[in-house]
Formats: sequence, structure tokens, C-alpha cells
Amino acid sequence: MSRRPGLGSLLLAGAAAYGLYKVSKMSTQERSDLLDKGKKLVNDNLGSLKSTLGRNGSTPTARESNFANDVSYGG
Repeated sequence: MSRRPGLGSLLLAGAAAYGLYKVSKMSTQERSDLLDKGKKLVNDNLGSLKSTLGRNGSTPTARESNFANDVSYGG
């Protein structure tokens, strides 16, 4: 028994398709500006989260130094 997709998933798929269409029609400069704007938005609103995650060992180098001498880690 298969389920039909709900209205929410159809709206999400439509929004994603429209977004891809709009990005494909942008010039290189417009895409670059949009990327910079997105990075600024993330840094302004989620910058503290990024620094918090970096402190608790979520970066690859932090994991390497934490588990470098652990024989049971990774194999």
C-alpha cells in the first residue's frame, strides 16, 4: 500500500524547483553576491553556534588529537 505525497511535500518540491530555475538564470556576479549574502547571514545569526561546535571537538583536527592514541577508535 503506497501513500500519496501530501500537499506540504508537493509545495516543498515546487519551491525547490523554482529556486533551482532562478539560480540557473542568474549571472555569475549575481550568484556570487547571493553566496556572500548567505554567508553573512549564517555568520551573523549562527556564528556563536559555529564557535561552540568548534570547541567541543567537532573539527577533524580536534577529533584526530582526541583519538590519536585510542586503539579502539576507528578499527
